[in-house]
Amino acid sequence: PRRKSWLYVAEIARLKPGDSLNYMAPDGARVAVARRGRSNDVSSFIALSSVCPHLGCQVHWESKNSRFFCPCHNGAFDSSGKAVSGPPAEAKQTLPRYALKVDRGLLFIEVPTEAAVSGRGRIEHAAARRRRIG
Repeated sequence: PRRKSWLYVAEIARLKPGDSLNYMAPDGARVAVARRGRSNDVSSFIALSSVCPHLGCQVHWESKNSRFFCPCHNGAFDSSGKAVSGPPAEAKQTLPRYALKVDRGLLFIEVPTEAAVSGRGRIEHAAARRRRIG
């Protein structure tokens, strides 16, 4: 399993109810963080992958509709990340969720801190090593 750490996202006072921001994890994962409620505890926030599972388009939070929306093929996800319309709903897909915590007025997200190495990257690395050795 990949190592995870809690990393700073924002001061909660700077995120008003309905606001959202885009977050990039150290491993390159793109995350949409939205404030859905008025309380200052973690229940008012959600962090979901901002990559649509249908074709990888960018998903964004629509406060006025209380949903995450993918404009590529009109895919919509409810405020918990469950697909409710478009191709993602037909495929029963969801947006992966990231853990959040609030500590002393600051919002933190738990994310992998190491970049994933693709199978191709391992093969290229091994081939380069063989060239150096042989």
